[in-house]
Amino acid sequence: MKQRKRLAEAITSHAVNLIVVGGLSLNSNGNIQAAVKKTYTKPPFSVFSSQMSDSLLGSDKYEKPVWNLHDALNLPEWLSLSVEQRTRYETLDGSFKAGGKGGDQQIPLQLDVFLEARYTHFRAGAEFLDARQFGADSGSGINNTHVDEADFIQGYLAWADQNVAYSGLGAEVIVGRQTLNFGSRRLIARNAMRNTINSFDGVRLRLLDYNNWQFNAFVTKPVGRYPNNSQQLLDGFHSFDEPEYQTWFSGGFLESYNIAWGINAELYLYHLDEGDRKRNQTANRRYFTPGMRFYLKPAKGAFDFQTETIAQFGTVRSSTAASNATDLDHSAWYQHLDFGYTFDMPWSPHLALEYDYASGDHDPNDRKNQRFDTLYGARRFEFGPTGIYGAFARSNINTPGLRISAAPRSDVQLGLSHRFYWLAEDKDSWTSANLRDATGRTDNFIGQQFELTARWDVNSSLNFETGYAHLFKGAFAKETVNAPDKEDTNYFYVQSMLRF
Repeated sequence: MKQRKRLAEAITSHAVNLIVVGGLSLNSNGNIQAAVKKTYTKPPFSVFSSQMSDSLLGSDKYEKPVWNLHDALNLPEWLSLSVEQRTRYETLDGSFKAGGKGGDQQIPLQLDVFLEARYTHFRAGAEFLDARQFGADSGSGINNTHVDEADFIQGYLAWADQNVAYSGLGAEVIVGRQTLNFGSRRLIARNAMRNTINSFDGVRLRLLDYNNWQFNAFVTKPVGRYPNNSQQLLDGFHSFDEPEYQTWFSGGFLESYNIAWGINAELYLYHLDEGDRKRNQTANRRYFTPGMRFYLKPAKGAFDFQTETIAQFGTVRSSTAASNATDLDHSAWYQHLDFGYTFDMPWSPHLALEYDYASGDHDPNDRKNQRFDTLYGARRFEFGPTGIYGAFARSNINTPGLRISAAPRSDVQLGLSHRFYWLAEDKDSWTSANLRDATGRTDNFIGQQFELTARWDVNSSLNFETGYAHLFKGAFAKETVNAPDKEDTNYFYVQSMLRF
């Protein structure tokens, strides 16, 4: 009887500490006290990302949409349903690409529907994405980063346990089509600004030692977005996406939390083994990509930093032609550094100095390739808007920069960045513009990019964002063979995101 009484008292005491009623909680003495107000990460302007649940860490990283279908339809707790729609208008004046003339405009639209059912430790989910555009023409050069009409980018079965065999470890296995986001997102990312989203068919294993470390391992086949022909995309031709059956993408990713002084560390290795398909001729990349990152998160009145070093080695074909069998030895590297400070004052301004270096090909006439390949990474958060702009990629660049952000109100965010761009190797390409001087005689200064952004979160269901980028062209952008007009480039966009 005494044992039962002690057990009951312990359970009652623990329950009292957890009770929350109408925003008030009871402490261990039975007194009413105000509950701690929860703060949420600002949801990204990427469909469905704000509703992604984390079966091991909890599903409330982002605030629940104030207008949501789950409550409106009175759905059971075991079923999740969300619909999200993003509309953007973007315009470009002054081309920076090889042979380009004039400007361009586009209205990219995304409609996303996500459904997930849960039973004990198991989940089954599907995500439907319709990404299309209006306003492009034959001179726009659209591709499958702009359009992926009416297709499934996720369809999976999953199992998760927050305390496997009472070990204190969490474990999760996901099988099927899925999107991936790892670390800094420089090599593997679920795209945010881009109109289409990377997805993969395969299996992913995740192990979590809470507050200490997390490990992810995956074996997948990248999903090809089809059609991949510009004219078919303009004509609205529909073809379902397919896994690239001749390609394997796999790897392991280890995160360690607070290794010292609040610093977090990441160590990873990815392997890409790519083959040709009739519908998609490739460069037959066979890469190993090891890397590591150390970072300290921003905090008010404190310094923060980030450093990431990535190597890459293997082989790659000299071209994507089906008849080409010439393999080049591939060895490349990438380095990122940033150092910032958040001021403890109104608007919480954050100032950061940044530097990125991505190697380029040293000699176009040897049998080697040193141009860094960003694999399936994102670039908007570092090098400016993508969409119909996307002037810079993580390849053959040498770029220092300055970034300032501030929040004049809790629902408003402002950003400013200024970067200088040089070629890392004079004889290699400015890859995003498809401009190259194989002699290396043209000055390697590409130019300066100035960017402004503003975001307003009306509520947890409706968000607006606008941005402007100006490229001050340098000598390389103006004088290289096949360079477009010398006028600077201006890019502007405004977009909305509606979540239900």
